[in-house]
Amino acid sequence: MDQWQAAPAHPGQTERETATDTIFALSSGAGRAGVAVVRLSGPAAGDALRALGGRTDAPRLARLTSLRDPADGAPIDRALVLWFPGPKSFTGEDVVELHVHGGPAVVEGALTALAALPGLRPAEAGEFSRRAFDHGKMDFTHAEGLADLIAAETPAQRRQALAQMDGSLSRLYEGWRAELVRCLAHMEAAIDFADEADAAHAGADLVPRLTALRDAMAAHLADSRRGERLRDGFTVVLLGAPNAGKSSLLNALSRSDAAIVSEIAGTTRDMVRVRMNIAGFPVTLVDTAGLRESDDVIEREGVRRARAAAARADLALVLVPADTLGDISEADADARVAALVGETDGPARVRLASKADLAAAGWGPPTGWLAVSAATGAGLDGVSECLADALGAAAPPDQGTVLTRARHRRAVEDSLAALDRFLAVAAGAGDGGGDDPRTPVDGDLVLQAEDLRLAVRGIGRILGRVDVEELLDVVFADFCIGK
Repeated sequence: MDQWQAAPAHPGQTERETATDTIFALSSGAGRAGVAVVRLSGPAAGDALRALGGRTDAPRLARLTSLRDPADGAPIDRALVLWFPGPKSFTGEDVVELHVHGGPAVVEGALTALAALPGLRPAEAGEFSRRAFDHGKMDFTHAEGLADLIAAETPAQRRQALAQMDGSLSRLYEGWRAELVRCLAHMEAAIDFADEADAAHAGADLVPRLTALRDAMAAHLADSRRGERLRDGFTVVLLGAPNAGKSSLLNALSRSDAAIVSEIAGTTRDMVRVRMNIAGFPVTLVDTAGLRESDDVIEREGVRRARAAAARADLALVLVPADTLGDISEADADARVAALVGETDGPARVRLASKADLAAAGWGPPTGWLAVSAATGAGLDGVSECLADALGAAAPPDQGTVLTRARHRRAVEDSLAALDRFLAVAAGAGDGGGDDPRTPVDGDLVLQAEDLRLAVRGIGRILGRVDVEELLDVVFADFCIGK
């Protein structure tokens, strides 16, 4: 099986020795806390627990235990101790959790006592999850979901990470991989066991099955990168001419003084970013230089960066001061926006009539525009609601199975390209005649089998495994070969 290979943890230590070490680490956050969790995993975990004064006769039962330093018997803490014998544990190995008080001295005492025990060493970064992967407790997608859950800043990110950690992506890709493996096994049987009756027509039904799988992959990729955008966060850029009120709006929406506000045109020359939570979605709000022609080299660079940021953004808030709009028509107002920020290429736009407090009494914005005043707060709720609606439309459904990483996307694209090549060869073979135009001719089987192998490998990269033995299992389960 093509999996990670464990690297020696210390100079001179072999991979086998590394794999049989018992590791330990503080699994909760550093610093003072009511409770800190110290986790151990490996064959000596039970011995270590007994050396500290604990017992291993009651698996998965929290027990209040007086922990003592095995070196001198000095008390460390009274802690809740849990014993998880493998394979029914997070890593698949014997695991111990020490729930001690979270003071630095207590945690240090527990870690020092463990480090002195034979066969134990501090865990490397991510090593517990790595061992869970090595023991089949999780695949790559589960591990990535766990990492995303730990890093989640908003409810939407948390829900997406939980769905992935619970296996939504894994089940989808495992289903695709199983179908590809079965099709590849049938193709291999048709090549290697052509004289067997069961294998002679092994490839006859592959084209419709793989066409359906190819269409499912294409639909999965056509998601506007929603999962990746939610995981990484959305970018909303503020655009407008100098003194349109962009910096004031940034400060008002973020409830901070992140950007300098001045009546002097061209104050903002570089981009100011504020990370915030809007309706449960992670958003980076970006203030940019005012869009105008300038002889100032620095200001021109700021305008260039503003346009580049707009091209990469998920949403643009385009500000035009309300007192400059007057009774302008919707078409003329939109033409002013186009002249300012360009034509329709780029992110979706929300058109804002800024500085609404300076407009004449009774004035109203053009149709499709929102009036807002950062000075008085009028219209801020409407802008926030508009942002929430736009981001909600761009986010994946809570229970959807979506791509969350560029790594996944590249792997699915590679598999899809391999299937397209397979189907193109099959279509060409069908043009040569025969009762079933979808059935490949014998001369193409080797090339097509290689394309299927590449498709399997692409999906296997997402999950973290490509098992050649599975091909043999399918061949001998589906065909009467080798009897």
